[in-house]
Amino acid sequence: MKALVYGGPGHRSWVDVPDPAVKDPEDAIVRVDAVTICGTDLHILKGDVPEVGSGRILGHEAVGTVVETGEQVHGVTVGQRVLVSCISGCGRCRFCKEGRYGQCLGGGGWVLGHTIDGTQAERVRVPFADHSLHVLPDNVSNEDALMLADILPTSYEVGVLAGRVSPGDVVVVVGAGPIGLAALATARLLSPSRIVMVDPAESRRSHALASGADHAVGSDAEAEALVHELTDGLGADVTIEAVGVPASFELCTALVRPGGHVANVGVHGAPATLHLESLWIKDVTITTGLVDTRTTPLLLRLLGDGKLDVSSLCTHRFGLDEMQDAYDVFARAGETGALKVVLFNPDSVD
Repeated sequence: MKALVYGGPGHRSWVDVPDPAVKDPEDAIVRVDAVTICGTDLHILKGDVPEVGSGRILGHEAVGTVVETGEQVHGVTVGQRVLVSCISGCGRCRFCKEGRYGQCLGGGGWVLGHTIDGTQAERVRVPFADHSLHVLPDNVSNEDALMLADILPTSYEVGVLAGRVSPGDVVVVVGAGPIGLAALATARLLSPSRIVMVDPAESRRSHALASGADHAVGSDAEAEALVHELTDGLGADVTIEAVGVPASFELCTALVRPGGHVANVGVHGAPATLHLESLWIKDVTITTGLVDTRTTPLLLRLLGDGKLDVSSLCTHRFGLDEMQDAYDVFARAGETGALKVVLFNPDSVD
């Protein structure tokens, strides 16, 4: 089969590799029908995730069809259309029993495209299939379902829920890329009074406004002035960091009110300054985290019932064999306007 293989920082190739096989009785083999590229994949290619070794197949998000299962898989069957979650969980360890699947001690967590071969291939081996695959309803398309593999549960859990967004809050999301827009979509479920998006790209600000943001600004100074105006100088109730660079984290800590929450969602490859000299007295809560995907079933129900709209997140579509072109477009999002790119297997039927 063909797959996108990491060759060390700055190197990737779409090459022939052996088909995956069941290695554990809890495994499933899934034919990839639709797959996407994550900002985390770009971090890997920059060398920001040293745990990923040369030769690894990248990718941790997919929708596909089950083609084989191990003898201890009972939740899915061959032929079913499934969402491949970015997180795998053994279901037995302490953290899995607490719903913290991202911290699984039994061989799960974020493994696909990280410590084992991932989804940017024609087929993928999925460990702990009963906990890692979600059967899709007929009325949810492959493209829409794909948005629930990572960015929607990540933004909802690590951003909105960890930040304790509540009705009437003023929420600031720094970064209007896919993660930021997913935070916008899921924050709206909890009825904040105002959602402010901050992003230097005019195209992304326009997209955010069209997707339901109340305000969109392009600079730190504009954000500080607007939040001051909206909150009588107090600061935002919740700020969500959705970029993964030091400046965006520091802006979030500058914009939050006393007693407020800063929820960091972005993947950071460099240290950020924590200004305790000003934060220590403000009773601010700062949270970080890896998604657990415990909310994926809820989000899938909302999507199927028409209560959650993800249709605007995909901006570019490719065939699976156009993986290199898709990476080029996604990596140059500032020029191309790309949000999520989706690659479809021509042999699949949505």
